[in-house]
Amino acid sequence: MGRESDKWIDFNLYGHQVVAHLSPEDCSGVNTDSVDGNQVSARHFGVILPWEKWELLGEKNRQSDLEFMIEPRIRFKNKKGEQGTFFIQDPSGNALEFKSFKDHKMVFEK
Repeated sequence: MGRESDKWIDFNLYGHQVVAHLSPEDCSGVNTDSVDGNQVSARHFGVILPWEKWELLGEKNRQSDLEFMIEPRIRFKNKKGEQGTFFIQDPSGNALEFKSFKDHKMVFEK
């Protein structure tokens, strides 16, 4: 287990982050939670990339016709767990998060 709140918890799945949000209503639709100023899909899957690859992918997506759910940004700036993140949707409507940490030790730091 990694960081957590009363509404969500991060799990380390062989070096990848699985985020579980408490959201019983999700069976009827997708809810969001406020995270550092953004409404984040409570049901999403994420991958963690090296910082340079994250920046390149974010820029490549900006130059395409891809629509972001959440534009590339730095979350928790100057705080524990500072990270680069952006969200897109797959063709089935699932939320996908692409993130990076400049300090990889912060991935599951509480």
